[in-house]
Amino acid sequence: MKISDFYAYRKGARKISMVTAYDYVTARLAQESAVDCVLVGDSLAMVVHGYPSTTAATLEMMVPHVAAVRRGVKDKLLVADMPFLSFRKGKAAAVEAAGRLIQAGAEAVKLEGARGHEDAVAHLVQSGVPVMGHLGLTPQSVNAFGGYKVQGRGAKAAREMLRDAKTLEAAGCFALVLECVPEALAAKIARALRIPVIGIGAGPKTDGQVLVIYDLLGFYRDLSPRFNKKYLEGYALSVKALNRFDAETKGGQFPRKEHSYS
Repeated sequence: MKISDFYAYRKGARKISMVTAYDYVTARLAQESAVDCVLVGDSLAMVVHGYPSTTAATLEMMVPHVAAVRRGVKDKLLVADMPFLSFRKGKAAAVEAAGRLIQAGAEAVKLEGARGHEDAVAHLVQSGVPVMGHLGLTPQSVNAFGGYKVQGRGAKAAREMLRDAKTLEAAGCFALVLECVPEALAAKIARALRIPVIGIGAGPKTDGQVLVIYDLLGFYRDLSPRFNKKYLEGYALSVKALNRFDAETKGGQFPRKEHSYS
């Protein structure tokens, strides 16, 4: 999948599927699947490193994960999150941060919000870096929001989000993620934009959907948002497998001859 495919799918009403991946193994899972796009999300600070929020993610943390995912993903579009404040330090700093992610293997970057860094978005695009926007519940702003809450409720908040979406489109974003947004507002924004809108907790009327791979496989249990759908009980299955290993080891059933060398 290429950047240009996003526009083709938007016009042709073909939905886009995107998942996060954080390492070589999850990247290989995505590569073996029919999923279109892979995101190295700053959510890795939570689900991989155990921090309470994505604000703990740094470039030094993100870059090795991007490189690992790149080695596992061959023909999917690879997008990397710009970590907290990395694009708020001026145009030069934003280009430097994006450059490191691109050099690690990403083909595009995603950044949260619109106000205050419209020029940085435009400068990145003009510098040859494809940018995906992100509005609604932007996890890097969780402290300002006072928690993980639905965004865009009420007429004023809805108008502001639509305006921000149009601002990001005008700045050159090739796609937009909407997170935890009322279904009707997400549908309105998707209709108003020429670029595709990818939803996560934004209802079915967007141009595609994104989920955290650890969430959809049922491996991450610290936070379970309403919009997540588990397609596998990975955590429970893994604990069951570990307990089988423990029992067979202590009972002498493992290893057998086929697991040993002569």
